[in-house]
Amino acid sequence: MAEEELNELQELFEHYRFKADPGQTILRIDKFLSDRIENSSRTKIQNAAIAGCILVNSKPVKPNYKVKPFDIVQVVLPNPPREIELIPEDIPLNIVYEDDDLVVVNKEPGMVVHPAYGNYTGTLVNALMWHFRDLPLFSSGESRPGLVHRIDKNTSGILVIAKNELALNRLSKQFFDRTTDRKYIALVWGAPNPAEGTITGNVGRSIKDRKVMQVFTDESEGKHAITHYKLIEDFGYISMVECKLETGRTHQIRVHFSHIKHPLFNDEEYGGDRILKGTTFAKYQQFIKNCFKILPRQALHAKSLAFDHPVTGKRMQFESELPDDMKQIIEKWRIYISGRDPEDF
Repeated sequence: MAEEELNELQELFEHYRFKADPGQTILRIDKFLSDRIENSSRTKIQNAAIAGCILVNSKPVKPNYKVKPFDIVQVVLPNPPREIELIPEDIPLNIVYEDDDLVVVNKEPGMVVHPAYGNYTGTLVNALMWHFRDLPLFSSGESRPGLVHRIDKNTSGILVIAKNELALNRLSKQFFDRTTDRKYIALVWGAPNPAEGTITGNVGRSIKDRKVMQVFTDESEGKHAITHYKLIEDFGYISMVECKLETGRTHQIRVHFSHIKHPLFNDEEYGGDRILKGTTFAKYQQFIKNCFKILPRQALHAKSLAFDHPVTGKRMQFESELPDDMKQIIEKWRIYISGRDPEDF
C-alpha cells in the first residue's frame, strides 16, 4: 500500500492499537491479539490478517507473524467501532444473489444503508440483522455488520454485503485496492462536453456546510477522487450519463458533476432541484415540476458492480434495471424532445 493510502486506512478504520512492551516475548500475532481484544477469536484475527487488515509497524502481516518488543500492532476494519444499539427489523430486501459468503441486494431509493444520527431504524443494516440473525457476523456487536461499501439514501441500486468475517475482510480489501468495477446511471442538467471524459478533484466535507461535500482545488485538502463518465443520451436540457467510479468518496458523483456545472437532476443538496436549463414558458416550468414529483430525489442509480468472489476468486458481475421513477422521467423527456405537447403527458 502507498503510505498515503495506509494513513487514510488507519484514520478511517482503526479499531485497535497496541504497543508491545520492552519485555514482550516472541509470540504469534493471533495469540497476541486474542489475549488483548475482548470477545475475539484466533480464527477471526487470522482471517483479518489474511485480508491485510492486521498491521505491524504500518505494514500488513501474515497470521504467523511473531510479535517482538516495541512492535506497534493495529487492527484496521471496514467500519468504525460500534456507536449505537442496532435493532433487527423484518424489512423486505430485494436479493439479487446469495451464497454462503455474500449477498447482493438491489436497494430501493429512500432506504438508508446504515443507522446514524436521525436514522436509527428502517435501514438496510436493520434489515440484514433480521434476515441473517443466525450468522455470527450479524450478532458480533459491529456497528455496520457485513457492509463493505454504501450508497446514499436516495440513490438506488446494487450493493454487496459479506456474510462472514473472511468475506468481509477480502471484499473490503478489494474496494480499498480499487479492483472492483462500479457503474452508475445519472440524469444531469445539460450535457457534459466532451461527451466522454474524466472528472478529477479532491473531495472533502464542505467548509460552509458539513452535511455536504465539496471539490477542493488544493491537493492538500480532501481526498483524491476520480469519476469517469460517458454521455448515453441527450434530451436537450438534461442528459443521461454513465459514470464509472475509480474511487469511492462520499457523494462523489453528485459533487463532481455539480463542480463541472452539471448537477444531478433534482439533487437538492447540490443545486439540481431547480430549473437550470430550458425556457421560461409556463408549460416547460410545469413539465419540470411534474418530473420532480415523479422523481423526488437525485437521479442516480448504481447500475452494476463487479468483484472477485472472496472465497473462489471467480469474477462476478451484477446488473440492475433502472427503478421506475427514473424510467418514467427518461420516457417523459423522450416524448418532450419529440415535439409532442407537454400537456399530453
